[in-house]
Amino acid sequence: MADLEALLRDFSDECTELERIVAALAAADWSQPTPAPGWSIAHQIGHLAWTDEVATMAAADADGFAKLLENAAPKVLTFVDEAAEEAATAPAAELLDRWRRGRDDLIDALRAVPSGTKLPWFGPPMSAASMVSARIMETFAHGQDIADALGVTRTPTARLRTVAHIGVRTRNFAYAVHGRTAPVEEFRVELTAPDGDIWSWGADDATQRVTGPALDFCLLVTQRRHRDDLALETVGAEAAEWLTIAQAFAGPTGTGRTAGQFD
Repeated sequence: MADLEALLRDFSDECTELERIVAALAAADWSQPTPAPGWSIAHQIGHLAWTDEVATMAAADADGFAKLLENAAPKVLTFVDEAAEEAATAPAAELLDRWRRGRDDLIDALRAVPSGTKLPWFGPPMSAASMVSARIMETFAHGQDIADALGVTRTPTARLRTVAHIGVRTRNFAYAVHGRTAPVEEFRVELTAPDGDIWSWGADDATQRVTGPALDFCLLVTQRRHRDDLALETVGAEAAEWLTIAQAFAGPTGTGRTAGQFD
C-alpha cells in the first residue's frame, strides 16, 4: 500500500524545488516562452496552480467537481489551455502566491480523505495516493519545461520513482489513446535510480524489456525529451514501439519534443 504521507512530502519537496527556480525570476521573465508551444513560464505555473485547485475540489467538494466536469465537457480539448491562459494574466507575485496556497490546500485535503475513498477525476476515479502521485508527475514535467526555458539543470532525486511508476502503469493507456491494442505480455522495466539502485517492474523473464536511467525514462513518459536523445535500451519490437508512444499524463496524445531539440 502506498505511503500517503511520504508521497505528500515528496509532492511538497517537488514544488519547493521548482519554486526556488521561479521565485528568483524578475516579473518580466515569467513571460519567457517554454518548450511547450504557446506556453510561457507563467502558463506553466498557472496550469499547476489550477490543477492543484481542481484536485482539491475533487478531494473536498465532489458536487463542485461534478459541476466543473459538466462545464468542461463541451470544450474537452481546450479547457486546460484556457485555464492556463487565464491564470497567466495575473501578476507574477500573485500567481506564485496562488500556486503556493493551492498546493498547501491540496495537501491538507488529501490528508483528510478517508482511507479507501476513490476521488473523482477527468479519467477513472483514484485514491488520494494516486492523486498526489499524479501531481508529483505533473510538477516534475512542467518544472522540466521551465528548467529547459531557463537553461537550468535539475538534480534528479528519488522522487522520480513515482513518475516512473506512473509511466509503467499507463502503458496500456498510451496504446489506447493512439488507437492501438496493447500487448498482452507484461514488459520488464529496469531503471537505474539517481543513487545507483535498480528500480524494476514486471516479470524477470519477460521477453520485452526496457532498461536505462530513471531520469531518461521519466523524461520520455512525460514527453519532455525525444526517444532518440535518451539512453534507453529495449529488447523486443513491442517494447521499442511502446517507447515511441508512451505518456504518463491523461488526455490526448502530446506533441512531445523533437530529436536534438536540447543539444
